[in-house]
Amino acid sequence: MTPEQSDRSSGPPEPTVRLITVSAAYGAGGSVIAPALADRLGLPFLQRVTTSEGHVAEPGPCDEQLSAEEVKVTPVHRLLAHFTQAMPAGPTQSPPSTHHQDEHLRGHGEAGIHRLLAESGGGGVILGRAAAVVLGKDCGFHVRLDGPADRRVVQGAAIEGISEEQARDRLCAADKARTAYVRRLYRRDPAEASLYHLMIDSTAIPLDAVIELIVTAARAHEAPIPVRSEAR
Repeated sequence: MTPEQSDRSSGPPEPTVRLITVSAAYGAGGSVIAPALADRLGLPFLQRVTTSEGHVAEPGPCDEQLSAEEVKVTPVHRLLAHFTQAMPAGPTQSPPSTHHQDEHLRGHGEAGIHRLLAESGGGGVILGRAAAVVLGKDCGFHVRLDGPADRRVVQGAAIEGISEEQARDRLCAADKARTAYVRRLYRRDPAEASLYHLMIDSTAIPLDAVIELIVTAARAHEAPIPVRSEAR
């Protein structure tokens, strides 16, 4: 046993993290960070529902694009057409022609969340799917990853192995689709601070440091709050 292992074993056990949701703008590294968190914590991982090129992505490793799950119900061009025609600011009703489509897409995205939680006993790492909105602040630890668009373009290009020009196009498509998904189906802005326990500019620090930061914050959130004795 190494001295580090000995020190860890002699201290109090670290709080168990059961559920983390990650909302990420394009190029913010969600496709790297969320699966890494799941692996680090030994939790199942659920991919996002919305590809950045506007195509149906083949099932496979998590990437920065919209995933096949996000577009399997409705092709991306139709998704964007319906979502961005009328993204209401208030709680107005969707047009009758799209109401059932909205219900279907919302149900599809939420079914994956509830299935994951049922099969895992309430644990997992969820990327996208408006999971912070669906679950609420009292269920899980919710994280938002973002950063300046120019820096996200650079990071997105590096993550996907594409040119910055391609990454800029993907940023526009993915950010628009993911914002539309949350606004249309839930009447919320995915960048809204009140939805999250932690917001990080993940273009400003290395992604491995972001992972450590999230783990530390999530464990602190899960830790019991010490009871303060009343002054006598």
